[in-house]
Amino acid sequence: MTLYGRTAMLAGAGLVCSGTAVAHTGTGLAGGFVPGFTHPFTGLDHLLAMICVGLWGAFLGPPLIQVLPIVFPLMMVGGAALGMLGVPVPPVELGIALSVLVLGGCIALAIQAPVWAASVIVAAFAVFHGYAHGKELPSAADPIGYSAGFTLATGMLHVSGIGIGFLRDRPGGALAIRSLGAIIGGTGAWFLFQVLGS
Repeated sequence: MTLYGRTAMLAGAGLVCSGTAVAHTGTGLAGGFVPGFTHPFTGLDHLLAMICVGLWGAFLGPPLIQVLPIVFPLMMVGGAALGMLGVPVPPVELGIALSVLVLGGCIALAIQAPVWAASVIVAAFAVFHGYAHGKELPSAADPIGYSAGFTLATGMLHVSGIGIGFLRDRPGGALAIRSLGAIIGGTGAWFLFQVLGS
C-alpha cells in the first residue's frame, strides 16, 4: 500500500473513532479571539467541511482553488448575520451534516463542477455554518474577537485542504484524495443519520 493509501486509512480510522459533533448547542459562547480560533478545531462537522472546501477547490484547480476559500467565509458572515437577527432558515444541523456529506461526496466522485455551481454549493452550506455560530454570538463577551479568531481558523482549515489537494499530482495521490473524500462523505452520512434520528 502506498504512503497516500496509508494516510487515507489513518484519517478514516481517526474519523470513525472520534466522537460526534455537538458544536452547535445554541447556548451562547464565552467570546474572545482564542475561543473563536479554537472552536472550528473542536467541532468535527465544521472542521471537515472547511477542509473539504479547500480540498475540492484544489482538486478542481484554478480559479476555484482561489474562489471557494473566499466564497465560504463571505457567505458564512452573511449566515452569521442571519443567525444574530434570528431570521428563520431550514434546520441548521441538517444543513451542516449535508455539507460534510455532499462536499466529501464531490471529492470522492471527482465532481468537475463549473465555477458557478461549485460556488453556489459552497455558498449555500456556508450560510448554515455561519448561522449556527451567529445564533450563539450575541451572548459572547467579545463577539468581534470571537469572529476574528473563528474566521482566521476557518481560513487555515481551507489552506490545509488545499495543501492536501496538492497530493493529487503525486503517484496514487488522486486516489488517496478521493478515498479521503469518501471517508469524509461517510462521516457526513453518519452526522445526517444522527440529526434525522434526534
